[in-house]
Formats: sequence, C-alpha cells, structure tokens
Amino acid sequence: MSEYERSRTMPAMPELIFDQVSDPGALNRWLPTDLHAHVEAPPAVTVHEDRTGHDVRALFRTQPDQMRAEWGTREQGSYAGWLQVAGIGSGASEVTVHLSFFDEDHAPPEDAVHQSLDQSLERLAEQVRMRTEHAD
Repeated sequence: MSEYERSRTMPAMPELIFDQVSDPGALNRWLPTDLHAHVEAPPAVTVHEDRTGHDVRALFRTQPDQMRAEWGTREQGSYAGWLQVAGIGSGASEVTVHLSFFDEDHAPPEDAVHQSLDQSLERLAEQVRMRTEHAD
C-alpha cells in the first residue's frame, strides 16, 4: 500500500472552501487536470484518467459536519482518498488531501502523485480565490 498526503493553507473560511469541495458539479474545477469526473447518481461518479485512458467507477461522499470529502473506487477497492478542511483562525484554513493506493501494481509513480496533489490544491485555492473576490 502507498499513501500520500499534502496540505495547503488558504486565506478563506473553512465553510467557503468546503462548499467548493462538496459540490459534485464542481469536481472538475479542482481535480488534477488529467482526471475528469462525471457525476451520475451521487454518490456514484465515473472518473476518466488520461494517464491510462480508462474510466473508473468511483464514489464521492461528503461529511459536512466534519468538513470532509471521501472518495474511492467502487468495485475493486484499489484506491481511496479524502480531503479535510480545518479552520486555523484569522479567516484562514488548512486543506489536507490524502490518497491511498492499495494495489501497488496499479499505483501511479510517486512523482506523479505528488504533482497531482499539488495541482489539485492549487486549483482549489484558485477556485476559492475567485469566489472570495466575487463575494466582495
């Protein structure tokens, strides 16, 4: 099993960030650019991965009371992840993304995972920035 985690501080209230994360229609705005989510009947989603060219049946669930989103593959159980938003005071939040690959043979290279995590957090921060600018 391989596990990866990245965190980033964002200058926004945790509720605003979690609203962006928990909107199934907005997943493609903050997922890495090589992943494309198609929301079916929530929590069911299909994710197309450019790297492999495959569509993967997955689940995406949110826990608003914990400001947490969780996802993973539906049948094979080879992959899971979560994103946690936590307020750290002064109108800022820390966002942590965690990925677990249970099948080493199908896990992407470590560098690619780190790049995807960083890209996802960067894209989320940009979405949050645009929302906060439009709210003013």
